[in-house]
Formats: sequence, C-alpha cells, structure tokens
Amino acid sequence: MTFGQFLSILRARWWVALLVLALTVGTTLGVSLLLPKQYKATASVVLDFKPDPLSLAMYGGMGSPAMMATQVDIIRSDRVAQRVVRNLKLNENPQIRQQWQEEAKGKGTIETWLAGVFQRSMDVEPSRESSVISVSYKAADPRFAAGLANAFVQAYVDTSLELRVDPARQYSTFFESRTKEAREALERAQSKSSTYQKDNSIIATDERLDVENARLNELSSQLTMLQALASESSSRQAQALGAQSDRIQEVLMNPIVGQLKADLSRSEARLQELSTRLGDSHPQVLEAKASAQELRSRMEAETRKVTGGVSVSNTINRQREAEVRASLEAQRAKVLRMKAVRDEGMVLVREVDNAQRSFDAVQQRFTQTNMESQTTQSNVNVLTQATPPLEPSSPRIVLNVVLAFMGGTLLAIGIAMALELRDRRIRNVDDVVDALGLPVIGALPKPGSKLMLGGRSSLMQQRLMAPLAPNARGA
Repeated sequence: MTFGQFLSILRARWWVALLVLALTVGTTLGVSLLLPKQYKATASVVLDFKPDPLSLAMYGGMGSPAMMATQVDIIRSDRVAQRVVRNLKLNENPQIRQQWQEEAKGKGTIETWLAGVFQRSMDVEPSRESSVISVSYKAADPRFAAGLANAFVQAYVDTSLELRVDPARQYSTFFESRTKEAREALERAQSKSSTYQKDNSIIATDERLDVENARLNELSSQLTMLQALASESSSRQAQALGAQSDRIQEVLMNPIVGQLKADLSRSEARLQELSTRLGDSHPQVLEAKASAQELRSRMEAETRKVTGGVSVSNTINRQREAEVRASLEAQRAKVLRMKAVRDEGMVLVREVDNAQRSFDAVQQRFTQTNMESQTTQSNVNVLTQATPPLEPSSPRIVLNVVLAFMGGTLLAIGIAMALELRDRRIRNVDDVVDALGLPVIGALPKPGSKLMLGGRSSLMQQRLMAPLAPNARGA
C-alpha cells in the first residue's frame, strides 16, 4: 500500500476515524471528570549504613543494595501495616468495624483487613543513588493521605527498632543463663583446685619442688664422690690383702711402721756386723737375732693393723655409698611424687583458667547483647514529614486527554483500515493498477466537478498520468 492509497482511504472514511477519535477522547475526558480526586502525600526516611561500634563488632556491615531491598520489604510487610492500624486505633472505630463486617463477612481479623486495604494504596520508592526511601499514600482526603504516610513511616521506624532490639533481648536472655552456668563452672573449678592445693600443701609461691630438686642434685653429687672413694678404698684394700701390703700408702706413711723399719734396719746391720766378727753362735749374735726378729714381728703386726684400717675405711665408704644411694632413691621418688602432684595441680589450674576464659567470653557477649537490647536509637531517621497536598495527583485530565488523543488517533486509523479491508474499493489510479494489472491511459473527473483547464485538477491528472505515458505508447 502506497502513501497515496493510505491518504485516499483516510479521506474516504474520515467520518469514521473522526467519530472513533471523538468517542475515545470524549469518553476519556468524561471518565477523568467523573473519577474521584486522589491526593498523594509523600514522606521520606534516610537510612544510616554506619552502625555504632557495638553493632559493628557483633554483626559487621551490610551491603547497601541488600540493605535497601530489605528495608523496602519491611515497609511493605504486614507487620508494619498492622502496626499502623494499632497506632491509629482504627480497629476500635465502630464504623470501620461495621464496614469490615460487611466486606469481609467477619473473616480474619480487622487488623489484617485494614492492613491489606492500606497496603493497596501505599507505595514505596527507594532512591537509586542515595539512602533515602520515599513512602507515598493515596487517598481522597489530603489530610488522611498525609496522616497515613506519616503513620507508615513512624510504624516503619518503630518496627526497625524492634527488629534490632528483640533479637538482642533474646540473645541477652540466652547469654545471661550461659553466664550463670559459666560462673558456676568457674567456682567449681576454683574450689576443686583450692582443695587439692590445700590437701597437698601446695601454694601459689611454693618453692619446695626447687628445694627438693637441689637436694636431689646434691645427693647425686655426693653419691658420685662416694663411689669414687669406695672404688679407691677397694683398690687399696685389695693391695693391702695381697703380697705387697707393706707398700701401700697407709703403711708407708705410718710413722710407727717407719720407726720399726728403721730400728729393724739398724738391728739387721748390727746383727750382720756381730755375725761377721763373732760368729753365728755367739750369745750377742743370738741376742741380736732375737731383737731383729722381735722388731720384724712388731712391724708385721703394725702393718696388719694399718691394712686392717684400710679395710675398715673401705667398709665405711661402702656403707656411706649405700646410705647415700638409698637417700638418693628416696629423694628421687619424693621429687617424682611432688612433680606428679604438681602436674595434677597444674591440670586443675588450667581447668580454672579455661573456665575463666569461657566465663569472660560469655560475660562479654552478655554485656554486648544487653547493651544492644537497651538501645533506643534506630538507624532509620525521618527525613521529611508528609503534608496534605494542595493539588490532586489523579486524575490528570490534560495528560489523560493527550494520551486519549494519541491512542484514539491510532484506534481511528486502525478501524478505518479494518473497514477498508472488509469492503475494498477503488479510490485512485494506484488501486486500478493494483486490481487489474493494466496501465491507466486517462482519468475522468467526477460527475459534477468543475473542469478547470490548465488549473489545479488538470495539473494533478497530468502528474498522475505522466509516469504511465511510456506504457500507453507501448500499448
């Protein structure tokens, strides 16, 4: 379809298109004038995404997009709407109760019914680039619209505070009971540790273990020294009991044995001299032999006495070694017992420390939640209060008429084209060419039209026939 055909259809059915357009615009205008006026009041709140240090330490920060979406859902929730009903005490109004009985037939609760009615007229619009949320309400009365918008904002602020405080109160109650249990566990651990320390004579500044360790080290040193002495005395005893007993240090250092040796040497020297000079049978020689033999006997006796002292010293050293060894074993057993007692006491002390840490942690959480449950400041603040609007927000007559005119124009064109398709007619030269597939040689004016040679009609016919002239000549 060419543009010329389109214009010819509109010229032929202009009255239908005009009638449709007029009906559309008139109906829209009439409906807009008949519709009751609606007033839209808007209040706004601002959200503070910076929590106080206590909440930040407990929960951390929330993302802005998630926070904004959450707050919008809270405002639109039934809890906020029902709180509006309770705050305004509309559920106590007899007229509203009667209306609820008529419309809801007494089903449900009046608060739920009113909340649904209010939610249908309430609109929430969050800002895209800020933390501001606008709450709007539409009503026939501007003061009622403003009052409901402010009521929704106040109910939202109160609800957000409740959502923040109620969980903290529950946590506070929970941590309070846990604090009591932790305190009782700490007291039991402390009592058990104190009783154990008292029964085993352990105090916080007990130095007994260090003293006993020093005593154990001292006994170990004494045992080592006595073992060396006993080994040496055993060696001397074995030498004393052998063939060379007269060469041991005790014998050599003994003054009596030394004097007897000297006397024996002089006596043997005199005996040899007398024996050489007087002979072996001389009485003086016999006397000298008897004297030398007596000295030798005395020296052997004294040597045996000295070597016997070595054996006694060895026995004493062995006894002392055994005593020190027994004392060392007893001291070692005592130190081990003290360490075992001390270790068990340290276990009890660690239990007390663990109970103390648990109590401190639970006490800290209880303090935090208790402070959080007592807060009266919400992170939602009222930015602007709604005021009764001076002009109605709907219906918008001018806008509705303009939209009706645009829509009516499209509807009128559509109806005109639909009627044309149902009853197709030839309205210009292009329709003839499309219908017959033959070129047009000439066009006659309508009966009764004025023939204006050289005028506008002839000029138009020439323009219409000019493109077809070659086809006519060919025909």
